[in-house]
Amino acid sequence: MTQGKGRLQDKVAIIVGGGQQEGETIGNGRATAIRFAQEGASLVVVDNREENLTETVAVCEQAGARVVSLVADITQEEDCRRIAQTSTDRFGTIDILHNNVGRSQGDKGTTDLDPVMFSELMDLNVKGMFMTIKHVLPVMRKKRSGAIVNTSSTASTCSSTTLTYKTSKGAVNVMTEFVALENAPYGVRCNAILPGYMDTPMAIERRARERNLDRDQIRKERADKVPLLGQQGTGWDVANAALFLASDEARYITGITLPVEGGRMLKRG
Repeated sequence: MTQGKGRLQDKVAIIVGGGQQEGETIGNGRATAIRFAQEGASLVVVDNREENLTETVAVCEQAGARVVSLVADITQEEDCRRIAQTSTDRFGTIDILHNNVGRSQGDKGTTDLDPVMFSELMDLNVKGMFMTIKHVLPVMRKKRSGAIVNTSSTASTCSSTTLTYKTSKGAVNVMTEFVALENAPYGVRCNAILPGYMDTPMAIERRARERNLDRDQIRKERADKVPLLGQQGTGWDVANAALFLASDEARYITGITLPVEGGRMLKRG
């Protein structure tokens, strides 16, 4: 397939968390990588497991994109430095950083939570995001343009039964605002997406396994909490939001947290 003129034509995008675990549906990171490829971007697709990257890369290449896959652990600063360096070495620049790494597995309520698990989740969900941003910023500042799109969660503002994921995603929101204001004079934008109940492998597979329930039962429980048509969203809904925020269509938008959640947050009161 020949790549046509798209909304990200001639842009270079890093997708951190662009692979995904096995499952029946597509994840946010893979869907975003594919949408970016369809819209003309060259990609550095990053995941912590090589096997998670294979299908993402194949589909993006079929869309006509130039793609580099990279295995990295974003809790290690040297790996975050290597992510940025790979993009500049292979494509000469960095226009977009999409941070799509996050984990809730192992999280618990306050009195039951192991401090080691708290630190592990915060390192991945917050510190890793900070370090990937840290190492793309010099490139973006020098060229006086760039778009950073972070993945947060509606859990950052809605009720939750576990402590660390909510805390970490709240921190992502604050970090997004800080980075946006700090780097506005350089023409670098930073925004965040807050997905709600999404039908993705990360959301469905683990819950079905841990609770020993059928996937469709998990889906129904989650969908019943969504005001808009009683349906979960998909990875494509997050991908389309990421595409907008990364594109020049959002050139005057920075520091926002964009809910993609079918009205879930309207029920906070």
